[in-house]
Amino acid sequence: MNDLPPKILVVDDEPIARTNLAHVFSRRGARVTVASGGREAVAELEKDEFDLVITDLIMEGVDGLAVLERAKTLWPDTEVVVVTGYPTVETAVTAMRRGAYDYLAKPYGIEEARLLAQKALEKRRLRQEVKLLRERLRDKPDPLTIIGHCPAIERLKRTVAQVAPTDSTVLLLGETGTGKELVARTLHLLSARRDERFLAVNCGAFNEELLENELFGHEPGAFTGAVRLKKGLFESAPGGTLFLDELGETSPAMQVKLLRALQERVIRRVGGAKDIPVDVRIVAATNKDLRREVEAGHFRQDLYYRLNVIVLTLPPLSEREGDVALLSRFFLAKMAKKLGRDSLTMSPEVMDILAAYPFPGNVRELENIIERAAVMAEGEGIDVRHLPPDLRGEPVRVARPCANEPVTLEENERRHVAWVLGHCGGSRTKTATVLGIDRASLWRKMKKFGLE
Repeated sequence: MNDLPPKILVVDDEPIARTNLAHVFSRRGARVTVASGGREAVAELEKDEFDLVITDLIMEGVDGLAVLERAKTLWPDTEVVVVTGYPTVETAVTAMRRGAYDYLAKPYGIEEARLLAQKALEKRRLRQEVKLLRERLRDKPDPLTIIGHCPAIERLKRTVAQVAPTDSTVLLLGETGTGKELVARTLHLLSARRDERFLAVNCGAFNEELLENELFGHEPGAFTGAVRLKKGLFESAPGGTLFLDELGETSPAMQVKLLRALQERVIRRVGGAKDIPVDVRIVAATNKDLRREVEAGHFRQDLYYRLNVIVLTLPPLSEREGDVALLSRFFLAKMAKKLGRDSLTMSPEVMDILAAYPFPGNVRELENIIERAAVMAEGEGIDVRHLPPDLRGEPVRVARPCANEPVTLEENERRHVAWVLGHCGGSRTKTATVLGIDRASLWRKMKKFGLE
């Protein structure tokens, strides 16, 4: 877990009480911020997240319960202890119902306050650990799922095992669909950072402004609608790994910001004026030839050399002799589990077709083909008729309107969706698979076209 000292916000309109508490926690290594009232406390909460807030209950203007509510709205995992000179059951129950960890009755001893804060911080730490474990259980792949026995993959696995324990930046090169994110996750799982977060972002999916906000976060008021502080991905994975996919798609201006983050290990939020240190390992990936991009002036040479520490090249599936059968069996077992079937098998004819296919979409395309065939097959056996038409050697039929009945593109799409839905017997899962979209996209189209 992250070993940074806890951040505590102390809120009290009595200077002596405020100073004493701040002194106690600062001496024990905490990063303490003080606020002389509720309004100032809310302003601090809107700027940053705290592990613990200790707030007086009775204050002029914005009282302690308002501070509690604002803290829980902005930062649900922040623990809050309410201090009151009027300890009644009603006061305690009200505070606890609104999310307070506990309350502290005046006059209190310094040791009593310290122990209560320690318990509150321990509760937050345990909650964060549980959340992190759930994320890892949900997202973590088995490192052994780098499937393949061809020489290129065997060399890749050996190199991954060798470089993973280091903190060196890694650049993954390979065509789309070759498994670059899987390799990045495996590098993380085999490293000393395995207990911290792995975060991934597709740099090609955002324009420059959105990508900057996603990576570096923003300060309150940085732009219209930025009402609260947002931490970017660089800050959100302390001690972990950040995977920057499709890095070759970034703009020159973004490349400058990334270079600074890699060189100086600091970032600056959008609208911010101070540098924030970050501790995150960078694994980057691209399907472009970055050396040629540098020569063409599309990619910064200094960033290229900063990334070009350890380079791993993932081979296309068409060059991985014997791995199609191995991967097919893996995806069959995965789909059988997903569909609740005892097993799934493929006929020899299907295996022959797959072995001869060039797979321009690489491993991702193979997985999609297996998923489609598994969904289309009613039993446990997959044969040639369950493959896409182009793999069966049949021409792909495209729905077209009759020549004497011109229709809009939208109407043509509605007819095609309706036809596939009918062809699949009304099964939305099969229809989405055939159309190459997810169920949520299919649902939106059906609702749009009145096909529900």
